[in-house]
Amino acid sequence: MNQPNGMQEALQKLPSVDEVLQNYRGILSGAPHKLVVKTVRSIIQTYRNHILSGNHDIDLPKSVYETAEVELKKIYSSNLKSIINGTGIVLHTGLGRAPISQSLIQRSVESIYPYTNLELDITSGKRGERNSHVSKLINSLTNAESSIIVNNCAASVILMLNSVAEGKDVIISRGQQVAIGGSYRIPDVIKKSNCKMLEIGTTNKTEIEDYESAIDDRTGAILVAHTSNFKVVGFTKEVKLSELVNLSKRKRIPLLVDLGSGAIADFSNLEIKGESTVSYYLKAGVHAVAFSGDKLLGGPQSGIICGKKSIIKKMHNNAFYRALRCDKLTFAILENVLRTYSSSKDISTENLAVYLLNRDRIDLEEMGKSILANIKKSHIEKYQIKLVESTVEAGSGSLPTEKIPSMAITFSSSSIKPTKLSELFRMASVPILGYIHGNKFRIDLKAIPVELTQLCSQIFNEVLH
Repeated sequence: MNQPNGMQEALQKLPSVDEVLQNYRGILSGAPHKLVVKTVRSIIQTYRNHILSGNHDIDLPKSVYETAEVELKKIYSSNLKSIINGTGIVLHTGLGRAPISQSLIQRSVESIYPYTNLELDITSGKRGERNSHVSKLINSLTNAESSIIVNNCAASVILMLNSVAEGKDVIISRGQQVAIGGSYRIPDVIKKSNCKMLEIGTTNKTEIEDYESAIDDRTGAILVAHTSNFKVVGFTKEVKLSELVNLSKRKRIPLLVDLGSGAIADFSNLEIKGESTVSYYLKAGVHAVAFSGDKLLGGPQSGIICGKKSIIKKMHNNAFYRALRCDKLTFAILENVLRTYSSSKDISTENLAVYLLNRDRIDLEEMGKSILANIKKSHIEKYQIKLVESTVEAGSGSLPTEKIPSMAITFSSSSIKPTKLSELFRMASVPILGYIHGNKFRIDLKAIPVELTQLCSQIFNEVLH
C-alpha cells in the first residue's frame, strides 16, 4: 500500500535511535544502556504511530529530541527526591510517613558501613539474631516479655494470626473491621493468615456475651482491632478490655491486638493526645500487640509485635517470619529512633515525627514570619501572601479525631490559579507539596523542620519570580 507523500516525508524526518543517543551521549554516562535504548525506541515508535494515523504536522525531529530529553532525564536522575512537606500532615503516607532526622539517618548509615553485625554475636563470634539489636529497648519501653520485628504492620498482623490461630476461627467485633488505604482490610488479612473470621455483635454495639457465645473448640484467638482511623459515635458500646482479658483467661483463648498507629509514649502532657499505648494493653493482660514503626513511634517502615514469650517464640519459628523480616538499615534506624525515648514521657527532639507533631502555634508563627521576611515585597503583594492559623491531622490513620493547631502560608491571586501555583511549587528545584483550601493555595508549616526556613524562602522566590 502506497503511503501519501506527506506521510512518507514525515517518516523520513524521524531521527534514528543512534542519532538520538549520539545527541545525548554526554549526559547519559553511567545510565543503564538497555533502558536508554528501549526508551528512545519507544519514543520514536510513538511518533511513527502518530504519523501513520494521519498526523503529518508534527515538528520533527525537534519534537522527538525534546521528548527524549525529558524522558532520558528521568533515567539518569534519581526518582526519589527530598520533598518539603507543606501539607501539614506529619505522618503522610505518600511522603514516607514518619520523617526521620538527618543526624539520626547519618548515624544509622555509619553503623552499617561497609558491613555490620546484623546476625553476628561479636562477643561469642557465633551467629546472632537480628531482633536482638532492638528487642531489649522495645521490651523495656513497652513492658513486653518479648518482641519481634517484621517489615510492616500488615505483615505483623498476618504473622501473629498465622502463628497463633492458623486453620481456626478468629473472633472479632463487626465494629472493628478496619479498612485503610492501600487495600488493607481486616477480613482479607485474617483470610490471608489462613484463619477464618468469625464476626460478632453489630457495627455500633457489641457485648461480652457475643464473644463468650462464639467461643468453641474451633476458636483460635480473639482479635481486637484498634479503630485508629475512624470513630463510631452515638448509640454505641464496646466491651471493656478488662472483660476480654478475663474471658481470654477463663477460656484459655489468646487475646491479640492490632493497634495500628501504636504509641509507646504517653503523650497526655504533649500537644498530641488520645492514643492508647502498647504498654497499656500488655499490662492489662493481652497476649500480643502488633503496631507500626513508621507512625507515632517515629521510625522506619516496620511492624512490631510485643507480647508473651511463648507467643513471640511461635512467630520466630514460623516459616513466614523469614519472608517478612527487616533489613540492616531498618534495624539501624529503628534502634536509633528507640533511643530517642529515654522514658515514656521524655522524648528527644531528635525524634523528628514526635517533635513536629508537638510544635505549638507560637513556634510555627515565628517560623512563618521568618520565611515571609525573606520574600520579595512585590511577591507578597502580587500573590496576597498571608500567614494564617490552621488545623491539621496527624495522618496515616493516627489520632483521627484530633485537630492539631498549626500555621499556614496562603496565596491568593487573580492572575494565577491555585492549581497552577501548586504545580509550580511541586516542580521547584526542591519540591514543596502544599494543598488547596477555599480556592487558595496553602503551605502549612506543621510538618516543615525549622532548619528548612531559609530554604523555603529561597524556593518561594524561585517559584514566584
